[in-house]
Amino acid sequence: MYLIGLTGNIATGKSAVGQMLAEWGAEHIDADRLAHEVMAPGGAAYEPVIAAFGRDILHADGTIDRRALGAIVFAEPTALAKLESLVHPAVLAETERQIAASDKQVIVIEAIKLLESGQGAMCDAIWVTTCDEQQQLQRLMTLRGLSYAAARQRILAQPPQSEKLAQADVVITTNGTLAETRAQVWAAWQSIAATDGEQACI
Repeated sequence: MYLIGLTGNIATGKSAVGQMLAEWGAEHIDADRLAHEVMAPGGAAYEPVIAAFGRDILHADGTIDRRALGAIVFAEPTALAKLESLVHPAVLAETERQIAASDKQVIVIEAIKLLESGQGAMCDAIWVTTCDEQQQLQRLMTLRGLSYAAARQRILAQPPQSEKLAQADVVITTNGTLAETRAQVWAAWQSIAATDGEQACI
């Protein structure tokens, strides 16, 4: 089993890269999707998050309004740290469960906090996506419907991209077209087989 830790700051293309790797046969574990699951009604983090941030973050149907919650935590570092302390343990536990259950030769753990949480230490390689800030802003405004101010706030709430890049084994630059990104990802994917002699990986 070969573990790829896939990380990068917000809106730098992690999910697109993870989906490409899944197309080529990897098990793709998406920490953001798992965070949605553990904060859903009945999930391990649902009640603790409501207790910490109040019922004003709920939709009428009782689900957590992630946009309302985001407005709180991205405006205040201590609030973001509190949310992470409530959600990350459940996400880590589910990630480990899925790794143990997988029969795939390559597993991709996609997580924005991969390095900060210590998960990177269990990976065979760290892949980091990066792009310029203008691209991040455009993606957040276009794809997530955020205002310029809200998008900028989310970007500034994270550590500089350079901190992740300094720990990267593979860097995927996503400033260009999707085809250009795919070419980079494919080259890195092929190198796994070249290194390990596992042609089944590709």
